[in-house]
Amino acid sequence: MSNSNAAAVFTTADLAEAIRAVRTLLGIADVRHGEVDFEGVIRSSDVLAHVRHVLPDLEWWALAGKECGSSEAGGDPADCLPIRVFDWGRPLDRAEPFIAALGPDPAAVRWDLDGWPAVPEAGLEEVSQKYAYLTLSVNSRDLYQDELSQDHTVHVHVRRDDQAARIQWLADQVGGRFTGRVEMAPL
Repeated sequence: MSNSNAAAVFTTADLAEAIRAVRTLLGIADVRHGEVDFEGVIRSSDVLAHVRHVLPDLEWWALAGKECGSSEAGGDPADCLPIRVFDWGRPLDRAEPFIAALGPDPAAVRWDLDGWPAVPEAGLEEVSQKYAYLTLSVNSRDLYQDELSQDHTVHVHVRRDDQAARIQWLADQVGGRFTGRVEMAPL
């Protein structure tokens, strides 16, 4: 397993603005073979119904522990709320419907990209898939839904050797700023 550094570059209370920032960054990135991964905490049966409509086969377990219920055990997630949900390797077009289904519940949506481009004027070389990710934390400021909030944060993942320059350049592209906050993200 490897890790990346995820830097917060844009935070807003307006979900549409956060999605605009994500779309801008996806327009910069190489996404030819991109995928999207989902992780979240579902607290209500209404949100669960909407999320399952978008991602019917998602994995889940009760926040109280797997022994209280999980997809692996074949339980009904509606009987085990709140639950943590996961879904991996989905097409990019599943991201926005999932985000729309969340309501007030927190989640992280991670786009696995094919690369970040070279930016010669900023001294940045092309970056391979290994270090090219983008995460939107919805109703949370961190990658793991531990810091709940009513705003949404866009994180860019980069490699260490061009971390500061790449983060700042990507933040500039969305009208954001690098706050200095970087989280280690297992991949």
